[in-house]
Amino acid sequence: MKVVGLVGLQGAGKTEVAKVALSLGIPCLRMGEVVIAETRRLGLEVNEENVGKVASRLREMGGKGAVARMCLPIIREKLRERGVVVVDGIRSLEEVEEFRKAFGRDLLVVGVWSSPLLRYSRISSRKREDDAGDYERFLQKERRELEWGAGNALALADRLLLNEGTLEELRTKAEELFRGMLRDEGLGGG
Repeated sequence: MKVVGLVGLQGAGKTEVAKVALSLGIPCLRMGEVVIAETRRLGLEVNEENVGKVASRLREMGGKGAVARMCLPIIREKLRERGVVVVDGIRSLEEVEEFRKAFGRDLLVVGVWSSPLLRYSRISSRKREDDAGDYERFLQKERRELEWGAGNALALADRLLLNEGTLEELRTKAEELFRGMLRDEGLGGG
């Protein structure tokens, strides 16, 4: 079994890396979907502000590893599908620690990094429901994620994918990473 956890700030390319995994038949979980589901359960409109407040509240109530713990049953279910799963959206060292407790050496943390201005230009064009709209809101979300510890988790990733080029270049790097991992783990994909 192998769990690949993706860490990076908003717009770095984590979801694009996860899409490559999906194209190779690797099941994925976007951690933000768990927070969005909780936002809906609370009867709140899904937008960047509400999702951010719910995510912060979950962490205040359950510690910085709370969202990771909420994801564990879903991850275990997805592991049964193929023996490998990609988890998109690690935001703290505490989340990494929760996953390490659960999966030990079967966890590979992959950082995805891009410069802030490039990331802002990407998110301002993609229009995802939990994205920050203007540059000031982008910076607010950035500060919040850094306060949660995303920068520390990124700094200590097992592998790093630099995403300063084209989308195709990122996809090629991600495909090489996943095909190599699948081959090394005996899970196909050579």
